[in-house]
Formats: sequence, structure tokens, C-alpha cells
Amino acid sequence: MSGGAEPARASVPAATDEQAIARLRLIRTPGIGPVTYRQLLLRFGDAAAAIEAVPTLARRGGGRPPIVPPRSEAEREIAAATRLGARHLFADDADYPQLLGELDNAPVALIVRGDVTLAQRLPVAMVGARNASAAACRFARGLAAELAADGAAVVSGLARGIDTAAHMGALGASGSGGTVAVIAGGIDIVFPPENARLQDEVAERGLLIAEMPPGTEPRARHFPYRNRIIAGLSLGTVVVEAAPKSGSLITARLAGEFGREVMAVPGSPLDPRAQGCNGLIREGATLIQTAADVLEQVRPIDARAVRSPASRFGGPPPADADDRARDAVTTLLGPVAVSVDEIVRQSGQAPAVVQLVLLELELGGRLDRHAGGRVSLS
Repeated sequence: MSGGAEPARASVPAATDEQAIARLRLIRTPGIGPVTYRQLLLRFGDAAAAIEAVPTLARRGGGRPPIVPPRSEAEREIAAATRLGARHLFADDADYPQLLGELDNAPVALIVRGDVTLAQRLPVAMVGARNASAAACRFARGLAAELAADGAAVVSGLARGIDTAAHMGALGASGSGGTVAVIAGGIDIVFPPENARLQDEVAERGLLIAEMPPGTEPRARHFPYRNRIIAGLSLGTVVVEAAPKSGSLITARLAGEFGREVMAVPGSPLDPRAQGCNGLIREGATLIQTAADVLEQVRPIDARAVRSPASRFGGPPPADADDRARDAVTTLLGPVAVSVDEIVRQSGQAPAVVQLVLLELELGGRLDRHAGGRVSLS
């Protein structure tokens, strides 16, 4: 063979096939989120075919096609993850966390480092205040150790305070459980800086998860996305100290919306850091004092049937849409968000046709998706 090896291609691991590169290019395309990604795969069968179809769909939607990242960009991202000892995990991979895969907005691509099977071992989230009291940190550390010793995987966000205490407690336990950390930036970015050693230890002895590409610095807008993964991975979420309007309460709210258990540790009404937990209990969260209390809540649902994420990407392609169908759907849309089910009912079109028209509008930059399966014109 003449000439040297191709450095860029040589750094891409053998396990990376054309399908994985196409998946990553599609999900990194501006304007294509988890819902749009799934709609595209349902219609076209695989990511490569979807990429080819995106320009046509966007023009039908009346907009300019989004720019799909080049193959080289996806290869560089995969190579960067590999150099860090991590790998990409896609929503239709067999070892993608099943509980997370239940969510409508489940991340299509995760970057993971460590033992991915931990996410299937009785996962329980533990979150709380960054400026937590010494007593609360001690309690969280002990609770996490007991849960891990009893086979649970303690899931948290590697933040200061309660998160740090939870990870340390689970790592110090001897048992079949462990800890899972979900971070807001890239898999190689440490935040806060003082948790550099802890982040490496979690990756080596537990599981480290990031949704953002390597090299991404955590921004304020990334943390709610991180919180949805923590809540979605877990059978239930325990809150240990949280001020009103804190990120921990966002995680708890998401857990409730996902149909998971919401649990809280009570605190003194004189401590502002306990107001969030006490408020959750007043609103119906389960009061937690021991690891046995937590396990009593999550073990009855641990054996429930969970649908396979892979099943969401199969099936026959939806029917096509003609101009009459497009008009019937678009005339029902406006600046006020409305449910897709209502559009199907009022338009008289088949659900698959409605979804296709919405997909075209979204790729054309004319549609916004909202929580609860609602949409509006941009």
C-alpha cells in the first residue's frame, strides 16, 4: 500500500459504521430535536435516507433547509469521544437506558463513559442544594451509601453540595449498586472544577453521561436538559434540601410529569434550604427518612414492563400529504400552541399525514414544538 494512513479516518473506531455517523449528523442538525428525529426515522427508515430527504421536506414546509453537518464533523466527534474512553449511545441501541427511552423527548444520542448497565440497576435520583448544610450532606452521603449497598444506582448531577455527597456515598458503598452522574457539558468538561477527581472516579467505577458533544462548556440553558435526563433515568427522585425555584425542584417536577416517584426529606421550617422539600411534601411527595423508605417506593415499579426504545423507530412509513391536506393542517395553526391531537381531530386528516405536514413545517423553520405534544407557528 502506497502512502500513509489517513489520520482523520484512522482515529474513528472500527465499531463506528455508516449508520452511526448518519445518526449523529442528523441529530446535530440545527432544528432537529428528538421528536423530529423520530418522525424522520419512522418515515424514511434510517438516518442516511432522512438526511437526503431533509431539503425537500423543508422546501415543502416553506422554508430554507437546515444545514446538515458534514460527515467529517461527525467523525471528529466520535473520535474525540473514543480518545476520552467514551462512546456514543443511540436511542435505538439495545443498551440504551430503558426508563429514559420511555420519554417523548429522550436524547437521541448520549455520550457515556463507564458501566452502562448501571443505568438499569434500580436507578434512584438524588438531588438537592448546592449550598447544602453539613447535616444534609452527611445525610445524603449515608442515604446514598445504603441505597448502593442494597443494589440501587444513585443518579445525580455532579454539582456541589448534595449531588457531590450522593456520588461519594454511593462510591464508598460495598454492594451491587453504584452511581451514575449526568453532566451538563461535554464528557471531558469538569464543572465545578473541584470535582475533577470525583468525575474521573465516577467514570472509572460508575457511569458518566453527557448529552452535549465533547468540548462543550456547560451553559445555563444546558442544565434543564441535564435535569430531564436525571429524572428520566430514574424510578424516582429524592430531594434533600432545596430552596424554592431551585433546579432540584425542576428535576422533581419532571419526575412527576414522567410518572416517576417524587420523594423529599423534610427539614426545619426555619431553614430556607428546606422550604422546597417541605413544599414538595405538602403537595404530595413521599416523605423520606431512610433508605428503606426509598426502596419501598421504587421497588414495586422496578419490575414493570418497559417498552423497547428500538420499537419507536420501526413500522411502515406514514402516508404522504397533498396540497389539500397541507392547507387543512396549516390553517388550524397559529401563534398559540395547540395539541397535535386537536389538529388531527379538526383537520379530518390521518395522524400520519398531520405528522408529516408538521415535520415539513418544522424543518422549514415555521413550527415550534412545546411541552405536552403541542405545536404553534413560529
